[in-house]
Amino acid sequence: MIQRIAILTVYFLRTFSFPSWGCSSCWRRSSSGRYFSRRDKPRLISKITCCSSRRSAPATFLATITIATRANRLENYPFVTRLQSRVEYLVAVLLASLIAGGLMQLLVAGLALIRGPELTTAGLLSLAPIWLGLDILVAVLALHATDLVSSGWSRVIIFGLLAILLILNSMGQSSESWFADRLNDVATVFANMNLVFFADLLNSLAGSLRGESLGALSSAAGTVFWPFRSITDAIFNGSLTTSQALAPAVLLLYGTILFLIAANLFATKDLEFVE
Repeated sequence: MIQRIAILTVYFLRTFSFPSWGCSSCWRRSSSGRYFSRRDKPRLISKITCCSSRRSAPATFLATITIATRANRLENYPFVTRLQSRVEYLVAVLLASLIAGGLMQLLVAGLALIRGPELTTAGLLSLAPIWLGLDILVAVLALHATDLVSSGWSRVIIFGLLAILLILNSMGQSSESWFADRLNDVATVFANMNLVFFADLLNSLAGSLRGESLGALSSAAGTVFWPFRSITDAIFNGSLTTSQALAPAVLLLYGTILFLIAANLFATKDLEFVE
């Protein structure tokens, strides 16, 4: 099984080409020396991680979509039929995407170190889990956005839930009465149309949101995004605390759950390859 996955991974990597605009942009920004200085060694994790993650996460997402799209071509159908399990095919796509994104990430970090500070062993050990957790989560999310994995309304449900969680999380950081005011505005429109039932329903909902229910929902949504806040704080503080060190592991847990969902969708769906 491992040999089959390795062969497919190499095959997908050979069909993938790095975007020239990404390499040239990374070279210009990293070699210019504007973002990295040897006088600022305590903020090594902050600068290298911000620069590489800002560019490698979108690169990993786009690489995953590109490789998964090419894996969904009709010419690859014999590979799927000869495998003992479809999951092997999906694992090969994921590994190829992670390798492609990881190479881009190492390129950015390497260019940053040419005229920047020296990378110590402690700094490397702090950067590796952050990069790994983010890359795996981004790659698995990209798989759900492709036709290779999605089945029916699966991608709409997953990204819709993610959007709802983001909205609830942003509500907790902004004015708590904003959403309630919008509901009151809609209720006024219904009242002007003599739709009293819907107007009263929205007014009641707006009143309940002004209480503690919205705060509870925002807190629950904020718990889901705790790893991202912890990693951001650790990046700008220059080191990981004991509790923040668990954040990459939580991201890996998110990625594992999403990959299990993707594997189940891919194994049970009716495959529709593109010519």
